[in-house]
Amino acid sequence: MTTEPHSAGTADANQPKDDPSDPIPFRLLPDTAEVSDHGHLRIGGCDLVDLAAEFGTPLFVYDEAHLRARCREAVGAFDGGAAYAAKAFLCAAMARLALSEGMDIDVASGGELQTVLRAFDVDVSAIVASRIVLHGNNKSTAELAIARTAGVRRIVVDSFDELDRLDELHRADGIVPTVLLRITPGVRAETHEYISTGQADSKFGFGIGQGVAAAAVERAAAMSSVELVGIHCHIGSQVFRVESLAKALDVVAEFAAPLFGGWPNAVGRLEELSIGGGLGVAYVESERAPTIAAWGAALSRRWAELSRRHGLIARLVAEPGRAIAAAAAVTLYTVGAVKEVPGVRTYAAVDGGYGDNPRPMLYGSDYTAFMPGRVTEPRPERVRLVGKHCESGDVIVRSAPMPTGLAAGDLVATPVTGAYGYSMGAPYNRIGRPAVVFVADGEARVVIRRETVGDMLALDVL
Repeated sequence: MTTEPHSAGTADANQPKDDPSDPIPFRLLPDTAEVSDHGHLRIGGCDLVDLAAEFGTPLFVYDEAHLRARCREAVGAFDGGAAYAAKAFLCAAMARLALSEGMDIDVASGGELQTVLRAFDVDVSAIVASRIVLHGNNKSTAELAIARTAGVRRIVVDSFDELDRLDELHRADGIVPTVLLRITPGVRAETHEYISTGQADSKFGFGIGQGVAAAAVERAAAMSSVELVGIHCHIGSQVFRVESLAKALDVVAEFAAPLFGGWPNAVGRLEELSIGGGLGVAYVESERAPTIAAWGAALSRRWAELSRRHGLIARLVAEPGRAIAAAAAVTLYTVGAVKEVPGVRTYAAVDGGYGDNPRPMLYGSDYTAFMPGRVTEPRPERVRLVGKHCESGDVIVRSAPMPTGLAAGDLVATPVTGAYGYSMGAPYNRIGRPAVVFVADGEARVVIRRETVGDMLALDVL
């Protein structure tokens, strides 16, 4: 399997290097992480050992204070604000939290859209919709109809066929949504090919290099069925090098100047430029990542320079998801079996795996591990932490550092699992997805209940 190259560019020569044999570094843990008098890890004032006993495992534990802090950081980092990329992790509680902290919400399907709308009373649905941005490279007519009727803030148009569908809907009801056009700048991010989206050969957006983007702008600007207010550009996910994102801004500015700048043949005014998301996070001891504030400051400075140079007036907005949610959560597992293969390795099998975190199988992504009940202890042992799904590739951590004496029944955890774990999980082998709890001020509340066999059987038609 291809290894996701997200460690490139993350090391800082001026930073001390963490030894994976040391106790888990707290910079990989949620903001409120602390050690109890018993040597257990607490998050949000809650002992993780107690949470596992109360709610069972596997279990996602989210630090609500961490989520709120990252939302506020994102809103303050861009002059046009920020939208939370719901695909990273979404439930009703997460939608309410993000909106309460001033973020808009970026959704990528009708299901995500309706999850956000359903999280609030019907009386405020129009207000909520006005803070939603709808994405998707193949939005159905039904999805577009729901978004337009609800009054979503922006629709990010991804194809000429989508413009056709919007035109057809307009003829039926006269609604004129505000739209951004997704532009593909031809900039390849230094990340895994499956999560790189800004290169010319991409299923997303209108390519600049082929002249398609300019044709899309001219067409949308001339349509009475949409109001074109800006452009959107996203080059990929888990990007550590802010220079890659800044390079995309350079390309977009060159593209936008003759179409939206102070030129005689300008087709309209560029009110908003969305740079998307994609900021990387550190998953293991060897990695470092820019903060949301540093990311926003660097891109804002660059966009200000480009705007002056090209005569553009546009608010810069962003759509972080992973950077908001990833480090906010840990996943708790119970070890069911420890199997030593002499001269090869030791396997430790837990009660979750692929169904709650498919990223290692999909991208070869790296994670680390620790024991919440022995959080201050060194981790000199190495085990292959595997799941219970019927796949050899169901590996959570290929070389997990552990304290000595790991045995069946022990509680282990993987940090930085708040993004693209639950949301990408699936009930493979009819193993239900875990429960999710939010913790704050010593209290834990279930925000997603555990998926049961009964839930899955209910879908069967007999």
